[in-house]
Amino acid sequence: MENTNQIDDLAKKLSNFLPSSLRNLQSDIKNNVQGGLESSLRKMNLVTREEFEIQTAVLLRTREKLEKLEKIVEQLEANK
Repeated sequence: MENTNQIDDLAKKLSNFLPSSLRNLQSDIKNNVQGGLESSLRKMNLVTREEFEIQTAVLLRTREKLEKLEKIVEQLEANK
């Protein structure tokens, strides 16, 4: 996962809110929080920014082709 560092940072920040008496469990809690966050994000079916940009470009090309085809059909219909 590309955002592992961000998830790790978030897990550390969340575990820092623990009382000092529980700080010795911080590593275990950090790992559990990180695992839970990663699991939740995977279930959300998110796409990477790169995948989003690729699909946006594909959609744009498809739209351009559709517009060209619509013009051709209009010309053909006008020639009948």
